[in-house]
Amino acid sequence: MQRTHTGALRAEAAFACTQSRQLRPSRAARTVTAVLAPFPGADTAASTTADLKKLSLITAIKTPYLPSGKFDLDSYDRLVADQISHGVQGLIVGGTTGEGHLMSWDEHIMLIAHTVNQFGRDIKVVGNTGSNSTREAIHATEQGFAVGMHAALQINPYYGKTSMTGLKEHFKAVLEEGPAIIYNVPGRTSQDIPDDVIMGIAAHPNFLGVKECTGNDRIKAYADRGVTCWSGNDDEAHEGRHCYNSQGVISVTSNLIPGLFNSLMHTRDDKMNESLQDLMSWLFCEPNPISLNTALSMCGLIRPVFRLPYVPLSKEQRVRGAALLEGVREHLPAGVTEIRAMEDSEFELVKGY
Repeated sequence: MQRTHTGALRAEAAFACTQSRQLRPSRAARTVTAVLAPFPGADTAASTTADLKKLSLITAIKTPYLPSGKFDLDSYDRLVADQISHGVQGLIVGGTTGEGHLMSWDEHIMLIAHTVNQFGRDIKVVGNTGSNSTREAIHATEQGFAVGMHAALQINPYYGKTSMTGLKEHFKAVLEEGPAIIYNVPGRTSQDIPDDVIMGIAAHPNFLGVKECTGNDRIKAYADRGVTCWSGNDDEAHEGRHCYNSQGVISVTSNLIPGLFNSLMHTRDDKMNESLQDLMSWLFCEPNPISLNTALSMCGLIRPVFRLPYVPLSKEQRVRGAALLEGVREHLPAGVTEIRAMEDSEFELVKGY
């Protein structure tokens, strides 16, 4: 059965109280309807694909850790609260930046549920529930909607790649679960999602659009055909928004400077965009999220704990990054009292958690 907007899995049960009681003979039988829903404040059932398509700044939020390697939810909550205060409209939870691939599915769904429960009234929660196994993606997506996420992020099957027909069938299957953004990042999956695959699923009522990492020309081509696109490249996002008709960006850099990125998505400011290019370049000097994890640690916003195989940037790169972060210090999240390059010995690498 097709669900045009799942939002949350609901169960309704009617209970008839028909047993008469001798002590209260005048009490009439009543029918009580109980509706089970994950979180009333999240408003998932009322959210529409049209609302979700209007989001212009979505942050791929970082997942911080305790020394044990478990989630540091206090630090996470502070980061999310700062995102909301600076106008960020949506979060990708457990994406590449949030290291969903280093989580068990139990951890993954718990973090989605926590985010919805704490912040679902104020920001849209997009759970990264995609997988290279269609069955696994469906199951995780069902669970994500059951705990109240507003939409899913769905990637094409990686490593064990499939045919173009297989891609279409995979996406059709996961779109049956609820609203989804399709994620095209061939640099990580080694397989581009062709235009005809996207156009073949674009009419599905749960299709929101594409997080597109192959450049602004392609974003423009999609936009001209009515497909909503978010840039997956921070350094191209401002131009994409104002010159190529992208809807906005799903950003890594906005973890650090959410207010500036919010401004860039709403107002054309070539000078500001240019001034941030060195910072954005530094944030991708090693595979994401290595630099972001290092930067947040250097700013004292998270504990300097890395789940392997991620490790901090070299001391040389940390020194360079500290200077770049000082340049935007007034725009960093609340709570930054100093920015330090740190010593190697201060970082903790966790191999089991």
